[in-house]
Amino acid sequence: MKILEINTVNFGSTGSIMCHIAGLARENGHEAVCCYYARRDLDRGGEHIYIGNKITHNIHKLMCKYTGYNGCGSVLSTWNFLRKVRTFDPDIIHLHNLHNCYINLPMLFKYIKKNNKRVVWTLHDCWSFTGQCPHFVIAGCDKWRTGCHDCPQIHVYPSSKVDRTRKMWNLKREWFTGVQDMTIVTPSEWLAGLVKQSYLKDYPVRVINNGIDLNVFKPCSGDWRRRNKLEGRYVILGVASIWEQRKGIDVFIKLAVRLDDRYQIVLVGTNEEVDKTLPDNIITIHRTSDQHELAEIYSSADLFVNTTREENYPSVNMEAIACGTPVLTFRTGGSPEIPDEHSGAVVDVDDIDGLEEQIRKICEEKPFSEEDCVRRAESFDHNAKYNEYLHLFDTKMEYQV
Repeated sequence: MKILEINTVNFGSTGSIMCHIAGLARENGHEAVCCYYARRDLDRGGEHIYIGNKITHNIHKLMCKYTGYNGCGSVLSTWNFLRKVRTFDPDIIHLHNLHNCYINLPMLFKYIKKNNKRVVWTLHDCWSFTGQCPHFVIAGCDKWRTGCHDCPQIHVYPSSKVDRTRKMWNLKREWFTGVQDMTIVTPSEWLAGLVKQSYLKDYPVRVINNGIDLNVFKPCSGDWRRRNKLEGRYVILGVASIWEQRKGIDVFIKLAVRLDDRYQIVLVGTNEEVDKTLPDNIITIHRTSDQHELAEIYSSADLFVNTTREENYPSVNMEAIACGTPVLTFRTGGSPEIPDEHSGAVVDVDDIDGLEEQIRKICEEKPFSEEDCVRRAESFDHNAKYNEYLHLFDTKMEYQV
């Protein structure tokens, strides 16, 4: 079987998922090619096809910013890419993130429809069925259901100076519907439910959770607590790649005032600008040297707190649980789907009183054991999740009636 994987980049969470699926496919005797724009090409092995480069990407982004037409540029680079795709002649086209201005969407879907290519599209956010935004929970917007217009997030990624959301919603509906054989995959039940309310509702939808490397994320010993002089204290951990209001950085600031000296908040992924906004009693770590160091920090914490307000299926929840640390999360997106009743708890978004109460209860009463967390993490194995994709590629799914 010939498999063509398409994503914005080959690094980060979505890039890693794409490359691991392709790698597993090759191990099982399939041909797999990863496609992305040439930006920072990590050597992940295997064949790849570039979709333009940093220059074409920046030109496309500039066009989108001033016209509002996201995905309508990169004509020459997409033409050159599709010429190579025709030579490869894939049996399956596996789509990931198509936003961020690197590929011409009408050209891509014209090729797919004209050649009746079978498509599996993994949605990592909500962008595929909105006029512009990847997320709309915080904005409280449901215009995506019937047709976007007057966007309240026009200046949020992918930002634009012109509101073309009404036109783009209709264009995307035209481009993305009518594919003869396409299956939508979502990492969470939450996102699957939204897809079934959108203009993509006529496609079959399959939930395949994201996974993590359990050889890396597992309980591990170390002297991290001793080195940071945290023996005898409850360590409350938060981890994010970018700390912002959407990730709930303000919640940790409030918790730092409420919790006494028995508790120590530690945030991973901050920077100097974020540090300036935080009180002195929060320990910050800008970055870890590798995933093994991150696993040691997870293992050293008493509780992982995820204050995200807008999320699909956060890997940080899985990583913490796999390291034997229970998770406390807001009830948003697919985040509460990850901990079960033996590995964590859930409170409503922005319920600071409830969050504080659960932090004290979990740390002091210890209702969740390391063993139960590790047992829950057995279902997070990324190899098992990627094998679900290979099984899907081998399975003919019919349209829902």
